[in-house]
Amino acid sequence: MRPFSAHTARPTPAERVRSILTAAHSMTVVTDGVHQEVHRLDGTGPLGHLHLHDPSEDCPTGRTARIPVRLELTDIAPTPVRRRLRARVTLTGLLAAPYTSEATTSTCLEFGQALIEDDEGRTYVTLDEIRATAPDPMATREATMLTHLVDRHAELVPLLLRLVRPRPERDLTRALPVALDRYGITLRLEHRTGHHQDARLPFPTPLTETDQAGPRIHALLAAARRSSHTHHLLT
Repeated sequence: MRPFSAHTARPTPAERVRSILTAAHSMTVVTDGVHQEVHRLDGTGPLGHLHLHDPSEDCPTGRTARIPVRLELTDIAPTPVRRRLRARVTLTGLLAAPYTSEATTSTCLEFGQALIEDDEGRTYVTLDEIRATAPDPMATREATMLTHLVDRHAELVPLLLRLVRPRPERDLTRALPVALDRYGITLRLEHRTGHHQDARLPFPTPLTETDQAGPRIHALLAAARRSSHTHHLLT
């Protein structure tokens, strides 16, 4: 479903990878078949613990150790929607030293590849693309804002449904926000048959700062109030 336009802007795979790395609270580090769960990233994300570098670049700690490593991260919707898993990100490469979450300095990681898997399929992202992409301004604020919307202002979500085109099917049982990024907000529409659809409501222009999110959402709500509303979708 595409509201307003058939060309609704959305994050690129590189933007999604960069934002997931920024917002992650945990990750799995796999070396020599051993899985190490890292649950406390201190708000710095994996890139605060690992320095990614190109194979052609020298790592400050030297190149004596060559330890294959895989970093696994999951992107989970902060709201209680069906199928909360939004994406998986896997980074592979070579460590310049054994990884430990207790290290006071970042561990050097020679970049191999980055893969993001979601409902759109599998996409590989290069190191240059990651470096050239800034984290989404909403990456670390998304969960707080969406849970606040659901917990404190749930009555506004049906209002946003007025903006969805084509109009949702009449067997709709629930609608919840599932994602918020610099380009807009996404609603997950759940149906009695068990299937669901995602509908993006784009902002007029992408956000550049987090404090722009509130006014943008209020603008969507104002547009929804002006929209015709001939029947109740959630019954």
